[in-house]
Amino acid sequence: MKFVVSLSLTILLVTSSACHHRRSELPDYGVIPPFQLVSQDGRSFDSSTLKGNIWIADFFFTSCPGACRRMTSQMHQVQEATWRIPDVKLVSFTVDPARDTPQQLASYAKEHHASPQHWYFLTGPQATLNQLGLQGFKLNSVDGTLQHSTRFALVDRSGHVRGYYETSQPNSIPKLVADIHALGREAT
Repeated sequence: MKFVVSLSLTILLVTSSACHHRRSELPDYGVIPPFQLVSQDGRSFDSSTLKGNIWIADFFFTSCPGACRRMTSQMHQVQEATWRIPDVKLVSFTVDPARDTPQQLASYAKEHHASPQHWYFLTGPQATLNQLGLQGFKLNSVDGTLQHSTRFALVDRSGHVRGYYETSQPNSIPKLVADIHALGREAT
């Protein structure tokens, strides 16, 4: 009987230890609301496309002379670091929907070697983008000023923001990639 109780406790400890490691310690900053925009291929893009995927989001514009180029280069680094993980996607939202047409976004994506299977460039109504930037991601408005955050947001498979990464910090991209892997180990 002692052996059975001991064995049961061992199994319970191993099981709860394994389950404990299935949930990362990343915070939960809230859920991204559903949205419909247009991708760089000119097709309608519904946020349900991202359901079940881990994704990284940023806000940028294609004619940006400054931080956007660095951020796009860093997103490319994330793409390269995660290309073997099929459920990781990258999503770049324009803050300049008047000029960033699907054709402009497609050209920009090609210039920056974005994989169309993993990295989406989205445009659409300014009001939708503004609502996502302010209420969804809590990063920035999309109000025509072209001001935007230089942070990336990490979103889990359930659509919850689980981390923010300041792209001007030297260790932000390695930390982001490590957190992507941590989310990948989470139970769904």
